[in-house]
Amino acid sequence: MEIPERNQPCWCGSNKKYKKCHAAFDEKLKLYESKGVLIPSHQIIKNQEQIRKIKESAKINIAILDYVAEHIGPGVTTQQIDQWVARITEEAGAVPAPLHYEGYPKSVCTSVNEQVCHGVPSDDVVLKEGDIVNVDVSTILDGYFSDSSRMFCIGEVSPEKQRLVQVTKECVEKGLEKVRPWGFLGDMSQAVYDHAHANGYSVVREIGGHGVGLEFHEDPWVGYIGKAGTGMLLVPGMIFTIEPMINMGSHEIFVDDSDGWTIYTEDGLPSAQWEIMVLVTETGAEVLAW
Repeated sequence: MEIPERNQPCWCGSNKKYKKCHAAFDEKLKLYESKGVLIPSHQIIKNQEQIRKIKESAKINIAILDYVAEHIGPGVTTQQIDQWVARITEEAGAVPAPLHYEGYPKSVCTSVNEQVCHGVPSDDVVLKEGDIVNVDVSTILDGYFSDSSRMFCIGEVSPEKQRLVQVTKECVEKGLEKVRPWGFLGDMSQAVYDHAHANGYSVVREIGGHGVGLEFHEDPWVGYIGKAGTGMLLVPGMIFTIEPMINMGSHEIFVDDSDGWTIYTEDGLPSAQWEIMVLVTETGAEVLAW
C-alpha cells in the first residue's frame, strides 16, 4: 500500500486529509496483513462518489432485466433478448459491457438448460416451454460498470428444474448473509457450497464472480468452494458479484469449440445461475444490482 503523509489528501479521492479519512482503516488492514490475511488493494476500494456513479449504472442494469422478465416467454429467440438489451441500454445513454469484450459478439449472455454461462444469443435458439434460461446483463454508464443476472423459467418447467433454479437463488441469498465488513470472502463461499451440496447439487469451480465497478472484471476473483475464515478480507467500499453456477449433476464443464464462448455441463444435465452485485458497507452489505 502507498500511504500518504497524515496531512496529505487521502488516497481514496475524498479530498479529506488522510489522518481524518483512511488512516485508521489502513492501520487495521496492516494488522490483518501481519497475521497472514490476504487484504484488498486500495485500487479496488471505491469512494462515495464512485459508488454513487456505479449505482446509476446498476439502475439501468436492473431496468433491463425487469424488461426481460416482462417479455420473455415461449417463442422468443435469444437474439430477440439481445436486441432488447442493446436497445434499452442505448436509450439510457449507456453501453452493453459484453459487446466486443475480448471478442464477444453480442450485448448479453443467454444460457439455456445445460449451458452453464456465456451463451451467445442466436436467431436459431427459440425458447420453448420447459426451458430454463439465465440472462446475464452488464452495463457501462459514463465509464462505471454494473453486472447481474437472473434465471427465467419458460412456461411450465419440470419440478426438477424448478427446484434447481430455486435452490440456486437460495445459495446466493445464503452467501449474501455472510458478507460483512472485516469478514472473509470464504465465509460467503462456504455458505453457497454447503447449501448446494445439502440439496444434492454441485458447484462449478473454474468460473466465478469478480470485483466490478471501475472495470468489468476486477479483483477479487470470487469462487464458491472456499472455506469460512479464508480468502480475501472484506472491507467497506469493496464491490463484487455473487454468481454461483450450480449444476444438477457433476461440476465438470466444457467450452463449445464452435463459438469459443458457451460453457456446457459435461454430463448434459441442467445448470442454473443467479448473479447479484454487492457493496460491502460499514455495517453489512448492500445489493446494488440483481
